[in-house]
Order: sequence, then C-alpha cells, then structure tokens
Amino acid sequence: MGTSVTISAATDQDAEQILKLQYLCYQSEAALYDDYGIEPLTQTLDALRAELAEGCVVVARLGGEVVGSVRGTVDADGTAKIAKLIVHPRMQRHGLGGRLLDAVERRLADERSAKRYRLFTGHRSEVSLRLYRSHGYVPVGTVPRPRALTEVTLEKELVPAGVSVAGA
Repeated sequence: MGTSVTISAATDQDAEQILKLQYLCYQSEAALYDDYGIEPLTQTLDALRAELAEGCVVVARLGGEVVGSVRGTVDADGTAKIAKLIVHPRMQRHGLGGRLLDAVERRLADERSAKRYRLFTGHRSEVSLRLYRSHGYVPVGTVPRPRALTEVTLEKELVPAGVSVAGA
C-alpha cells in the first residue's frame, strides 16, 4: 500500500470519517441479526462528537483516511467499557483490530486508571468473539435482546507491568 497505518488519539476533525466508517462496518452486523435500527447505525454526529469529547477514542489512519476506530470510558470502580471497534472491510484480517484494542486498553489504563476491561458483542459475531478471546477476554454473561440477538459480555483484568501471568 505504500503508506503504513498509524494509531493515535482521535480528534474532533475525525468525527465525520469515524461516523461514515461506523455506518459501513455495522452493515454486516445489522444483516447478521436482521436489525438495521442498531445504535451504531442510528448514532448522530453530535452524539459521536460528545463521545470524542468525553471518552477515549483511538483511530487508525492510512495516510489521511480513518480506517479503524475504537472507543472507551472508565467508570468510578475502574471498569473500562470498550465499544465500537471498527476496521474498514478492505483492512480487515491484517491485525488492525487487535492493534486498536491494545491501544485503547493502554490509554484507558495509563490515562484513566482502568483496572479491568469490559466489552460486548452479539452471539453470532464469531469474528469479534474470536478476536476478543485471543486478547484474553472471557465471557462473563449474556443478555437476550430483541430480534434474536443475545448480547455476550466479555471481561479481562488488567495485568500490571512486570507481573507474569501463569500459562502465558
């Protein structure tokens, strides 16, 4: 491709590109569950800008184009909620999703004192489930949702630097 992908904090100037990419990326998810009213497809630009201002949003750029993004927040007990991990379809299966996940985890720990990470995905979203499991997330619960969707919640504890993990 000639240009390498860089990962950095998102800015307000990235909002429109993130929203367009989000809309593109969530089409397959909507088709999987036959539900085109899911929040990522109905989110407004103003709502996304509010997330940029309040949360931790990381983007992957290929030149000037946003080709991936992920968001996170941390609540009072130190639980980081990670959401909307997206990678442009032409950039998938090259490790970019994992790089974005690692980057947002680092930022949430370093800048917002995260102690554990939590995210969710649909039960039919095998690619996402495989990615999250490969990064140490374990399923901790399920919640039935409309349209035959079961939301799977996954968590991972933060492992402090210098601490070895048994079996790793």
